[in-house]
Amino acid sequence: MSTPRIYVDDSVSDAQSDLWFAEPAGYTPVPLKSLLAEPGSPEAEAMREAVAPLLDAAPSEWVRQRFVAQFALGQQMLAVMCDFGTVHCSIGLHRDDIDLVSAPLLSLFTITWRDTATAPRAATAARAVTSLGGHSRIEYLEQPCGPVTLSETLRRPPTGGPLPQFPLLQIQAHLPHPDCKRLAVLTISTTAVARREEYRAVLSRITETVRFEDPLRA
Repeated sequence: MSTPRIYVDDSVSDAQSDLWFAEPAGYTPVPLKSLLAEPGSPEAEAMREAVAPLLDAAPSEWVRQRFVAQFALGQQMLAVMCDFGTVHCSIGLHRDDIDLVSAPLLSLFTITWRDTATAPRAATAARAVTSLGGHSRIEYLEQPCGPVTLSETLRRPPTGGPLPQFPLLQIQAHLPHPDCKRLAVLTISTTAVARREEYRAVLSRITETVRFEDPLRA
């Protein structure tokens, strides 16, 4: 049995970080800072250079313009997420080990910060899933980072809207920060509702790795 490889991201040395975690294989981080960089900044220029080969490879001007429009729409969606406190986003693509003939499983992993009233961490974790919001399958855990609550919500797009009519499963982990004033919400979103147990296990394992202090320095 081979030892799994662990890659340390440069962000581990970021002095401004409030949370550290390990991300499982199959998830590719979305470069939020580069995608949402101010025009003319070094980050924006680096993103322009990265996208240029894709535009040059487009078979026609129509395809090129369509790509630009979809890219801009993606930036708008990410900007809205960041406005609501999202600081990390990854796209997950995994082989379905149960149904080998099905298409690869797609998911989205995000980390979002929410301000909370000052309270003991256990109380904050409990309140996060007892408020209105349709949380189900609630589970309380004690992880190395402190109290955690796991829950699930199942949402459906409005009938007649532009979105595909697939139910969206969101599995969430609520982790109160040691300062007792904010809450980190780790979410895996997917339309593969039949794989809820597998995705729930993935999110639970991620919470085991979360630290609110630099683990390498400690």
